[in-house]
Amino acid sequence: MAPRAYWKGTLKLSLVSCPVVLYPATTAAEKTRFHLINRETGNRLKQQMIDSETGDVVESDQKGRGYELRKGKYVEIEPEELEAVQIESNHTIDIESFVPSEEIDQRYLNHPYYIAPDGKAAVDAFAVIRDAMKDEERVALAKIVLTNREHVMAIEPLGKGLLGTTLRFPYELRDEDQFFDDIKSPKITKDMVELAGHILHTKAAHFDPSKFKDEYEDALKALVKRKASGKKIELPEPEERPSNVISLMDALKQSLKGRGGKKTAAKSHARRATGRHRSARKTHRTAARHRKAG
Repeated sequence: MAPRAYWKGTLKLSLVSCPVVLYPATTAAEKTRFHLINRETGNRLKQQMIDSETGDVVESDQKGRGYELRKGKYVEIEPEELEAVQIESNHTIDIESFVPSEEIDQRYLNHPYYIAPDGKAAVDAFAVIRDAMKDEERVALAKIVLTNREHVMAIEPLGKGLLGTTLRFPYELRDEDQFFDDIKSPKITKDMVELAGHILHTKAAHFDPSKFKDEYEDALKALVKRKASGKKIELPEPEERPSNVISLMDALKQSLKGRGGKKTAAKSHARRATGRHRSARKTHRTAARHRKAG
């Protein structure tokens, strides 16, 4: 049974529309989380809002919203003023265009949602929109209002349903030039690139998220379980970082050797063993011919 819907509305493509529901596609429910507690009593702590200048505790009825114009200078925005600019949801996912999926910059992808038909009567229209998108191999761009904010959503077929991913706006992305402009362009030899390419080939695989392992999360769960059972927690010895500096080419060679060195050594050993057996058989045949001739 599907969980409670996060959003209900209508998916609209021109004159074709159908009722749909949205479900968050991700969850943090399984993440290990900690609360702040009082070491002496073991009770959970509550946070309070403190005036940064006076140090006084601020009660809930004294709290307001303000935008910082300059350091320490704020303009207060009243709740009713904020409501004046909030967008009222019309509960419609209005598809505006279709774009090739490869044109969507991965940095714009934000939060994913599962989109399903809301009720049996919506299945036919939902299937028509979904299957048409499959045939065209394009991603729909639509507008939707979530939590009083307008979002652009990329929608694509996923199994029997649709996957809708909200997109970031351009002002939310940092310009890569400010991070990449200072990267030098050194002269790299062709041998280095080819050697790195060989390493890439040895690690070639297919995308399989089932193989992802959150080792830190597993360690946290084990730590909590061990601590709760009253067992002693043994702190690991700090790892020593290697201080020696080796050349890039040596590092590439060692990386390749570490990956395929055993296989290479095994092949070399097999070749040597085969060579010895061949040599022994040849010596045996030569001796036999000499005895026959004599």
